[in-house]
Amino acid sequence: MNSFEYCSPTEMIFGKGVQLQAAAKLKEAGATKVLILYGGGSVKRNGLLDQVCDSFTANNLSYIVLGGVKPNPLVSFVRTAIEKGCAEKVDFVLAVGGGSVIDTAKAAAHGIANPEYDIWDDIWQKKMALKKTLPVASILTLAAAGSETSDSAVLTEDKTELKRGLNTVLNRPKFAFMNPELTYSAPKYQVACGIADILMHTLERYFAEEKDNYMTDFIAEGLLKNVINFSKKALAEENDYTARSEIMYCGSLSHCGLTGLGRQRDFSVHKLGHEISGKYDVAHGASLTTMWPSWARYSYKTDAGRFAHLADVLWNIKDGTNEERALQGITKLEEYFKSIGMPTSFSELSIGIQSDKAIEYLADMCTDNGSKKVGFFQPISKADAIAMYKMANH
Repeated sequence: MNSFEYCSPTEMIFGKGVQLQAAAKLKEAGATKVLILYGGGSVKRNGLLDQVCDSFTANNLSYIVLGGVKPNPLVSFVRTAIEKGCAEKVDFVLAVGGGSVIDTAKAAAHGIANPEYDIWDDIWQKKMALKKTLPVASILTLAAAGSETSDSAVLTEDKTELKRGLNTVLNRPKFAFMNPELTYSAPKYQVACGIADILMHTLERYFAEEKDNYMTDFIAEGLLKNVINFSKKALAEENDYTARSEIMYCGSLSHCGLTGLGRQRDFSVHKLGHEISGKYDVAHGASLTTMWPSWARYSYKTDAGRFAHLADVLWNIKDGTNEERALQGITKLEEYFKSIGMPTSFSELSIGIQSDKAIEYLADMCTDNGSKKVGFFQPISKADAIAMYKMANH
C-alpha cells in the first residue's frame, strides 16, 4: 500500500426523514444565522424547502434563503450569495439540492469568511492561501457529484466560460443529511447523469501510475459493480428505496477520497468534460460519458493490463490478450452508458459536430493554451486533447 494522508470529517446522517434533523444539528454546532441556498425551484414545488424552513423556525434558528443556483454554478451567483451572507452576518451555510448547490455553498462560505478577497480572482485562482471558511451542511436531493463529502468544488466564470475546480480540506462539509426518498422526484436524465458522475469519480482515481493498492482497488471495484448493478432499477423504479439508497451512499463514497487512497487522482476526463459543459452548458455527467470512451481508447496502452483487469471485474471478460480484453471492456462500458441514456459522442450530447476551430478552442481551454499537460496516468497535451475531442466528434 502506498503512503497517503486521509481525513473525511463530514458527519453523514442517512435515512428517511433526516432532513428534519438539520436545524437542531446546525444549532448544536453553534449556528446562529444560516444562509440556505437552493437551485431551480423543485425544492419549493415539492415542499422540501418549506419543511426545512419550518424546522428552523421550530428550533428558533434564524435563516435567510436564496434560490437560483444553475446546474453549472456561476461565479456571479456566488458573489450575490457572498454579498447577502455578509450583509446578514450569517455564520453557517446550508445547501438544499445536488452538487451544484453544494459547490455554490462551499464557495459562498469561503467568500463570506474572507470578504476582502474576490471569490474567483483571488480564492479560485489560488492567489491567496485560504485559511478560514464558514461551516457548510447539505440536504442532498440528487446522488451524483459527491460534493456532500468531498474536498472539491467547481465553478464557471460567466464571461470567460472557464470552468475550474478548487480542492482544499476547507471544502469538507460539516454535515451531510442524506434521505434517498428526496431523490424520487428528480428527472430520470438527471438521475442517470448522477450515476455517470459517481462511476467517473471512481474511474478517474482507478487509472493511475501507482500500483499495489489492493484494498483501495477492492473498494473501488466493489463500488463500480454496485452502482452498475442498482442503476437500472433506480432508473426504472423511481420509488425503489433500496436502489436509490445504494446509489446515494456510493455517490458519497466515490468522491470522499476513499476510492483513491495511495494514488494521485487523474481527473483527465473531468478536465476534458469541464470545457464542454463550461462552453455549451450541458450536464456535467453527460460531458463525462461523452469523453470517457475517447480518452480510454486513446490512453489504454499506457497500462492495457489495468484496463483488461477491470474488464474482467466488471464484465467477466477473460479471453484474449490484455489489449483485446481492454478494448472489449471499454466497449462494454460505453454500451452501458448508452443503456442508461447517456451520450458517448458530440452528436448524442446534442451539441452537434464541431469545427476544427471549436475543437482547438476546447483544447486550449483544457491545457491553458497548450502551456500545461492534464492528468498523470496519460498526461494530456494540447495535441492529445485535440485528438480525443476529435474521436468524440461524430
